[in-house]
Amino acid sequence: MKLFAKAILVAGSIIYLLITGFFWLSWLLVRFLSLPTSFHLSILMIVGRIILIAGALPALWLLKYRSPLSMIVSTYFTFVKMFTLTSVSSLGGRTELLVVEGPQKYVRHPLYLSAVTTFLGWALITGSTPSLLGVGFIFVWYVCVQIPFEEKELCAIFGDQYVRYSKDVPMMIPFTKRRGMEDERSVSPK
Repeated sequence: MKLFAKAILVAGSIIYLLITGFFWLSWLLVRFLSLPTSFHLSILMIVGRIILIAGALPALWLLKYRSPLSMIVSTYFTFVKMFTLTSVSSLGGRTELLVVEGPQKYVRHPLYLSAVTTFLGWALITGSTPSLLGVGFIFVWYVCVQIPFEEKELCAIFGDQYVRYSKDVPMMIPFTKRRGMEDERSVSPK
């Protein structure tokens, strides 16, 4: 339980600081460029609600296949490796299985997809320009920093199984590439 508390503290703090930082950066950018701070359009608010609900679904669906505890602990170990420059091949305490069922049958990173679409829905509902820019920063962080690091780590932990999986399943946008999974069972680290 001590590891769980430490994982929540560290991973939660990093996630909070990143998201808060991106939204503050967005607010400063809006102010610096003298952009309008809001864009209240009824149709965007309706679309935003639909996107917000749709965005939460992959995360809720994932709970059937992975416990919140395992997701927090694996996030903690990934952040520890990322920020201490530890080798990605080190298990570093990670013991979870490679899950290729549920939402991970359609995208490799359903939590990131869920976060981006949920934030996008919220930005459209509120009509906030800084929030919309913040979603863009979060998306860029995931695609350019977080996911590439995590992909190297998962390749090092799960080997060829993850390489095959990543060839068959798109990163974050469902149905953009899919040739069919040969083995859809959960597999353990090497």
